[in-house]
Amino acid sequence: MLNVLYAGSPEQSAFVLSALAEKSIAGGYRIAGVLTNPPARKGRHAALCPTSVQKTAEALHIPVFTPERLTAPAREAIAPLGFDLLVCFAYGRIFGPKFMALFRLGGVNLHPSLLPLYRGAAPVQSVILHRETETGVSVQKIAEKMDSGAILAQERIALCGTETASSLLEKSARIGAELVHRVVSEAAARDSLPAGAAQDETRATYCELIRKEDGRIDWRRAAAEIDAQVRAFDPWPSAYTLFRGTPLKILCASVFTGETAVPAGAVPGSVLGVDADAGILVLTGCGILAVCALQLQAKKAAAWKDFINGARGIIGCVLGDNTDSGAPSV
Repeated sequence: MLNVLYAGSPEQSAFVLSALAEKSIAGGYRIAGVLTNPPARKGRHAALCPTSVQKTAEALHIPVFTPERLTAPAREAIAPLGFDLLVCFAYGRIFGPKFMALFRLGGVNLHPSLLPLYRGAAPVQSVILHRETETGVSVQKIAEKMDSGAILAQERIALCGTETASSLLEKSARIGAELVHRVVSEAAARDSLPAGAAQDETRATYCELIRKEDGRIDWRRAAAEIDAQVRAFDPWPSAYTLFRGTPLKILCASVFTGETAVPAGAVPGSVLGVDADAGILVLTGCGILAVCALQLQAKKAAAWKDFINGARGIIGCVLGDNTDSGAPSV
């Protein structure tokens, strides 16, 4: 029986942990420990909250390690359990050679992209922002260089252009859980990881860590680009603009394909009116964006009809600021 240490933190990673734990015994391995980030302070009262992976591990009665850093004390705590293999999905930290030396068979990492494309911290958001027509899920050997290890399993995912980061991560986790189970089961049967297929470094692309300010909408961009931004930043950091100087999240939108009048002199960010089926119509640098769900700061999220009823004067105003629209703040 192969002893596995699972490393991860967010909700989608917790799903993969749960799926692996359920199938592990039949696959010839067991999740003997979990490595996750320490509890973080959240909410109005800044209460310490454990990660989703920690909550799942505790519910499954699996030992949990939550070190701040993977230094000698962390290695000394983990080593006595005699782990054979490290399995990682969205842990968010780099594994150094001293840490990897704890695992007899090395480690595997689940990455939600078609490696070597979109290496880095935000592959799901990046494929949506770039309006790709397909992406995928890869299981790779953990290597010293980020996301560069040999590919052990990979599956393609066709994209229809309506995916959000949340929905695509969920789909990637479902597919990835099965791929990882297959890889680990094969490793248990042969007591080793296969060589895998080397990545083509000439095709490698990279994505950067997302910042909160990346969600700010520039209405001078095309409607299709802003639609992708809204979907890519769901649920975090959310695409946002300003309405009368107050931050306004755009939670759901689409490119408007109908017809509407555009007043002479209207600038990007101008709220043109509403469409009974599509929502609030906003002029962009190329095309019109139809907004169907939004949230004003300190208010609840609302469908566009409810928002219109409570936000008088939005029709005809200009969303954003001077940088966004070239018009005065409203």
